Amino acid sequence: MNTLLGWLRHRWVGPALWVAGLAVPFVLDPTWVFIASLFAVYAIVALSQDVVLGRAGMFDMGHAVYFGIGAYVTAILNTRFGWPVFATWPLAVLAAAAVGAVLAAPIVRLRGDYLLVATIGFNAIFILALNNDVGHVTGGADGIFGIGVPRVFGWQLGSASAQFWLNWAAFAVALLLIRNLDRSHLGRTLYYIKHDPLAATTMGIDTRAYRVLAFALGAALAGFGGTLFATLMAAVSPGAFVFTESVTLFAIVLVGGQGSIPGVLLGTALMFVVPQAFRGFAQYRYFVFGIAMVLVMVLRPQGIWPRARRLREDEA
Repeated sequence: MNTLLGWLRHRWVGPALWVAGLAVPFVLDPTWVFIASLFAVYAIVALSQDVVLGRAGMFDMGHAVYFGIGAYVTAILNTRFGWPVFATWPLAVLAAAAVGAVLAAPIVRLRGDYLLVATIGFNAIFILALNNDVGHVTGGADGIFGIGVPRVFGWQLGSASAQFWLNWAAFAVALLLIRNLDRSHLGRTLYYIKHDPLAATTMGIDTRAYRVLAFALGAALAGFGGTLFATLMAAVSPGAFVFTESVTLFAIVLVGGQGSIPGVLLGTALMFVVPQAFRGFAQYRYFVFGIAMVLVMVLRPQGIWPRARRLREDEA
């Protein structure tokens, strides 16, 4: 298995697979094109979870909050105020990042279970606010319907193929951002904070500030995924951002491999794509994924596709 993983880590493999993915609308039926679009969206959100958990080492079990903020900002601005979908993107990303930073600031000093419980509480409050239609703009338990489609120079991206290519391009942007984060000073700092926070502090690193920044970055990327989700589904509702979704994102990173881009993508595929090939058992996906998580934690605690143990010069 290690030989296979080593071969797949060649630099050209990832870009080649992404380019091959562009052909999905030409070789698969519309149902699978939609599933591929959904995979791209959830892969972006799972990568955003990995920024917080896999790179900064913080237990965030409320990540669906930022996913939901991005989706709802796009939905509200588009349906209530008539903003074009693309025009809502910057505000949705900034809103998610701001909420992530504000919520993280008072809790990043917490450790382990305490941080976990705090983020669970944020998710519960968020869903409660959506269901109660705070501000009379979220639509309550029914959510918001009739979200428009993106337009480029007057051309509507309303078809399944157009939506897929948009999400696939956004997926590539997210991959580049995470790859550049790993190579940056910020990425190295988060790596050292995760593995030895005491040593990082003695070296003069403001660990609290960097953890808040990691939360904000992860939230911003999750908010971006939320805008894509809202457009793809043409509707949003509280049920898409409940605590179960946060648990799923958390589990994807653990099962796939913390800090590992291929591992996170593999975990996303196992959760959202593989069940579609066995639709008769799709309703049991959480049960199967839960068993898989237990087995991985026992037999391969570092994840199915772990990150290299040390930062190499070409990755740092």
